[in-house]
Amino acid sequence: MDINAIKQRLSSLQSSGAKKEKVDYSKYYWKPKAEGKYQIRVVPSVLNKSNPFQEVFVHYGFSKFPIYALTNWGEKDPIVEFAKSLRTTSEKENWQLAKKLDPKMRVFAPVVVRGEEEKGVRLWEFGKEIYMQLLGIAEDEDYGDFTDISEGRDFTVDVVTGDIGGRQGLKSSIRVKPKTSPLGSDKETIKMWLTDQPNVLELQRKTAFDDLKTILANFLNPEEEETVVVVVDEDEDPIIAKAQEAPKTNYSLKAAPVAKVSKADKFDALFDDEEESEGEGSPF
Repeated sequence: MDINAIKQRLSSLQSSGAKKEKVDYSKYYWKPKAEGKYQIRVVPSVLNKSNPFQEVFVHYGFSKFPIYALTNWGEKDPIVEFAKSLRTTSEKENWQLAKKLDPKMRVFAPVVVRGEEEKGVRLWEFGKEIYMQLLGIAEDEDYGDFTDISEGRDFTVDVVTGDIGGRQGLKSSIRVKPKTSPLGSDKETIKMWLTDQPNVLELQRKTAFDDLKTILANFLNPEEEETVVVVVDEDEDPIIAKAQEAPKTNYSLKAAPVAKVSKADKFDALFDDEEESEGEGSPF
């Protein structure tokens, strides 16, 4: 009997049944609420002094809310592993599905918002497009280290209303300030900003491996139309959209079983090798 797996499952069931205290995420995350110009400063990360950006990978389209991949915590994720198994086949449909199953990258950076310094450091979330711009500025010697607390640079975030996947939403773009400036004027405040920072992986709920297997199984064999979250723009929030009429199945592994087995057994068998290879003490 695997005690670690039992403890994890018990904790998952207890947390799902317990009444959760509502969290005010605006204390930990920053995002523009309306059109306009915002001035922010990216500060050195307490997690990694050499890199202020934290890449995380998120599953979209499986439920009403995004699901953070277990790979963010250095653990195996059944959805990621299933996508890998699809790519071992020669079926075009499997490769297409694998691409859909791959978690999407989101990036977080600790920032101070000018005019709201009293709120401390919060996490700014963005996608690949803004991330590439920030990396390009970071490697440009003309700008230097924009997180430097003495001679760094602020950014202007321009927010406008635009078309996002056929609907109106807020779109952001960035411009780096031409002049350098200090992070702040008060040493104690700066010290607090450099040490008191939220961690996205501590704020987000970690879904248990077995729960993700169930979510994946339900996705592969949908029974009815449901509401899902889809990503329509890399640098904007996912939007909730109505799923199209679900197909009878979402995958087509062609390998025939040696003996007749149930769908549940066939699905579980896809993870047998990985679970056995983990060895004694594995939570899975």
